Amino acid sequence: MNLHQFRFVQEAVRRDLNLTETAKALFTSQPGVSKAILELEEELGVDIFVRHGKRLKRVTEPGQQVLKAVEIIMREVANLKRIGEEFSKQDAGTLSIATTHTQARYFLPEPVAQLRRRFPKVQVVLHQGMPEQVARMLLDDVAEIGLATEALEAHADLITLPCHEWHHVMVVPAGHAMATVERPTLEQLAAHPLVLYQPTMTGRSRIDQAFERARLKPLVALEAIDSDVIKTYVRLGLGVGIVTELAMRGEAVDGDLVSRPLGHLFGPNTTRVAFKRGAYLRHFVLAFAELLSPRLTPTLLTRAMTGRGSDYEL
Repeated sequence: MNLHQFRFVQEAVRRDLNLTETAKALFTSQPGVSKAILELEEELGVDIFVRHGKRLKRVTEPGQQVLKAVEIIMREVANLKRIGEEFSKQDAGTLSIATTHTQARYFLPEPVAQLRRRFPKVQVVLHQGMPEQVARMLLDDVAEIGLATEALEAHADLITLPCHEWHHVMVVPAGHAMATVERPTLEQLAAHPLVLYQPTMTGRSRIDQAFERARLKPLVALEAIDSDVIKTYVRLGLGVGIVTELAMRGEAVDGDLVSRPLGHLFGPNTTRVAFKRGAYLRHFVLAFAELLSPRLTPTLLTRAMTGRGSDYEL
């Protein structure tokens, strides 16, 4: 058996047992993938997949155990590569970060700039996506570290730690009727069309839950994943925007938009940082985590990654 066979099996599962897509992803031929998987099954003495003709239909019970073992092996292979890179290149390498637009636009610039000043030979690659995509990029080894407010805790194969806490704010044009309201109520917000994040983004679930508890059904004029897009449509008069407070930090006090805190209505939100369970974290990755939050020390991360300790709340 060899790593190619393990990789083919792992990728076939990721591609929903579609061997054509598996071959494309691995830049090889479909017959080559089929042959490698069959040879591995023959050597192991068990069927990893149930077949219908030449098509894979589902993973067998022993196949589930094989996949768990393959996952561990491939994870350790990735760790070996990272160890080799760290000790051969010292302070050089690539840090791949998976995150949402909001974190990439408003929270990460300063920590990334600090990292580059400290490790000028480290290249930073940002992958942006929805929270569930952030989780998937970590699980698929596309990224080494992930940041998002939703979805990350739902995956048992990810180690997640609280990074920073934030609140929502209302944003309206300076001449809007709500601009003079210092402490908006749910009833006042529900009286206007709203411009919100999409349901799986940036604490939107807390907003929906608050209106549901108050038995209010606000009119949602527009949904977006991008805070800047929300502010643009608010400027055009589509409605009252609700965004993260991070998105208003760069707005001038006397600018064309007015913001008001909404923490009293929707409560705090916690952005979490995540790593794939069992991954080897290079020293500049540990340094970057501490730049994200002073609480995320190398000692804390090591304890979390090895499964020791459970209280990491802010």
